[in-house]
Amino acid sequence: MAILSSRMNTGSAAYHENHTAMSELLAKLDKHLTESRFQGGDKHIAKARSQDKLLARERIDLLLDPDSPFLEIMPLIGLKQGGFGAGGTLVAGIGLVCGRLCMVSANVGTNKGGAIDFFTLQKALRVGQIAQENQLPTINLVESAGANLPEQAKIFVQGGINFKDITQRSKQGIPSIAVVFGNSTAGGAYIPGMSDYIIMVKERAKVFLAGPPLVKMATNEIVDDETLGGADMHSKISGVSDYLAADEYEAIKIAREIVAHLKPPATHYTPPRHIAQPLFSPDELAGIPSANPKKPYDAREVIARLVDGSEFAEFKPEYGNTLVTGFAHIHGYPVGILANNGVLFSESSNKGAHFIQLCNQNNTPIIYLQNITGFMVGKKYEQEGIIKHGAKLINAVSNSSVPAITIMIGASYGAGNYGMSGRAYDPRFLFTWPNHKIAVMGPEQLAGVMEMVQREAVAKMGGTIDEEQAKQMREYMMKEVEGQSNAFYATAQGWDDGVIDPRQTRNVLGFCLAVVNNAPINSDNKYGVFRM
Repeated sequence: MAILSSRMNTGSAAYHENHTAMSELLAKLDKHLTESRFQGGDKHIAKARSQDKLLARERIDLLLDPDSPFLEIMPLIGLKQGGFGAGGTLVAGIGLVCGRLCMVSANVGTNKGGAIDFFTLQKALRVGQIAQENQLPTINLVESAGANLPEQAKIFVQGGINFKDITQRSKQGIPSIAVVFGNSTAGGAYIPGMSDYIIMVKERAKVFLAGPPLVKMATNEIVDDETLGGADMHSKISGVSDYLAADEYEAIKIAREIVAHLKPPATHYTPPRHIAQPLFSPDELAGIPSANPKKPYDAREVIARLVDGSEFAEFKPEYGNTLVTGFAHIHGYPVGILANNGVLFSESSNKGAHFIQLCNQNNTPIIYLQNITGFMVGKKYEQEGIIKHGAKLINAVSNSSVPAITIMIGASYGAGNYGMSGRAYDPRFLFTWPNHKIAVMGPEQLAGVMEMVQREAVAKMGGTIDEEQAKQMREYMMKEVEGQSNAFYATAQGWDDGVIDPRQTRNVLGFCLAVVNNAPINSDNKYGVFRM
């Protein structure tokens, strides 16, 4: 394969301007990630310590293999959205347990009792989706008070999906292991109840559909929680529990033993031991993205710092040059890459659709590097059929059945989001850089369109527009769109799986590729009608 060169001058004023802007965003990211690691107030943590309980992240650390990576999922969902704070009351991600890739989730029992608010539920649903698509065994470290009752209207109906997903994964031979450390009440009792393996900690785990107060109200029966749903009872009488652990350490040890005895995965591809590093430092990715989202930059500069040996077999390099397509390897895994180098024209749309078909023909996972303002507009392009050509690309993205991983490395505006495998198109993973912007269109364009509509409406009524009021409205609209289109707002809504440091992109992609190759990849290479 050809080796990419680089024209990046790390000593230039532009590079330093970009690096400074990205450094400020990375500082903001670090601040928010620190907030997301909150595990409850001092009083609640002290109480847990007095009961010889570990905190949620400590449980995860003990469960994972020493030095295992941990790809955390949606750590900032719910950021500044009210509720229970960034990340909710669930820590979730993928790591190695006895050498096996597993999805791990842990209720933060020391924060709101581990109760489930709306954003925590959205994270849990996404975690289940990732586990199912990639055939990952799931280990749930359970300590939750159940649904946050004031939000029951937003939680109750969707909450049942969790239980359905557990049993559907079991049907597919993808096991779930529940380790119960504390309360698991009401609907939360079905998390362990639906699991393939259940471990309960003696004198700590409490699993029941209704606790003693509700039982008293419903049946007038008086019973203590240990008799009603304690670990001893469930291990010796009800049979709900499969293993009775003396303490949390033994419970985690048993969970690891279970994973060690699971059938091995049907891995699609195992990379070679020797992996060539990129010829250019991934650290330079902090200075490559433009500080001004309107200013494009060459996607090949990014690719050169992500792929093995900076080797890239570019497909149709002389055609449709606003979309870069080609084959490469990342951490030894073969991939196809689509990367924006400007607005999508008919040629680049057709090229992208063609390339996606080739990837499907070869069962090759696809990486989308998204920095797109949309499809080209105007009379000339409409008459040339930009709609039908853009539709071909969206058709190919929609029906592609090889794993897709999307990284938002800049703008994501309009239908360009769809044509480059945005969230609605179910990529296996979607991460963003801190400079990411997402909206129907840019703030200036949206405010301008709204102003034109307003002017036309006033003119039709025979009136004249108040210029000062129009100016204030334009500024207000721009501010609103800007506030709702940045990376931190987007990740707070759950539109991605997390915001990452650009310098870590190669490693994140390598780990994601290991996950998607955990199961066989067999594309059906079928599509809807391509409009010609």
